[in-house]
Amino acid sequence: QTARKSITFDRGIEFRNWRKLEPGIGTEAWFCDPQAPWQKGSVENLNKRARRYLPRDAPVAALSNRDMKSICDRLNGTPRKCLGWRTPTEAFREELMKLR
Repeated sequence: QTARKSITFDRGIEFRNWRKLEPGIGTEAWFCDPQAPWQKGSVENLNKRARRYLPRDAPVAALSNRDMKSICDRLNGTPRKCLGWRTPTEAFREELMKLR
């Protein structure tokens, strides 16, 4: 909970029900300005990475929770140059330890 300061969405239709999502997340929600996807560059980068496993025409709603977890684990377990070659999971754990 202490790690959730805010969340920023891009302006895709997939977030049209953000008001329902916000209380469940337990944090404030923000949106990028219209026609300014660079304000959320990490989302664009992650979208590109996710397309390796989910082609644009893939019916995401048909994926099982197990399939989604597997994709998330692969994405979060891949070392990133921007994180000093740590994985997102490792970097997040380190940040959580600082909050204690």
